[in-house]
Amino acid sequence: MRIISGEHRGRTITAPPGRTTRPTPDRVRGALFSALESRLGGPGSLEGVRVLDLFAGSGALGLEALSRGAAEAVFVERDRAALRALQDNLATLKLQDRARVMPEDAVHAVRALVGRGDRFDAVFVDAPYGAPEAVEALAAAGAGGLVKPGGTLVFEHASADPPPEDPAWQRARTRSYGTVSLTLYLPAAPPEETR
Repeated sequence: MRIISGEHRGRTITAPPGRTTRPTPDRVRGALFSALESRLGGPGSLEGVRVLDLFAGSGALGLEALSRGAAEAVFVERDRAALRALQDNLATLKLQDRARVMPEDAVHAVRALVGRGDRFDAVFVDAPYGAPEAVEALAAAGAGGLVKPGGTLVFEHASADPPPEDPAWQRARTRSYGTVSLTLYLPAAPPEETR
């Protein structure tokens, strides 16, 4: 696995051994960041944005964002082997000063971040396909206003599964790449803004 673009383009990142994590394929990551850059930073850059990488695994999505200029990435992961790979990747790329690692359950982490008033330009939800925690994290992030106005939440899921619906989110689009789909959500406008 490698960083696709930006400051660390071409650098290799390691994934934990075994099958506890499922890295997002390069082609899908490329499409994801192309969509994000067009929404947030302009082509080729995510300069200055804050990202949250839930179910981070080796950290591939957050690391890609940092390589492309993100100001900060918060990584949430509870698996010990994945955490070791993530910490190694941050050290190898010398990105520890722009990263925060939360070694805990994603839903609990979202609630803690909301409670502290943290807000993000982009949130990645890349859980094991079909995991109920992914839908819970989506709902908690929406209810807590975790994504800034104009920001985006990206939900990765199996193409065979429909994307979840939640009243706190407006589904912007879903794109499929073989067996993998990405659904982009925007924060739903409060009722007084929809009149």
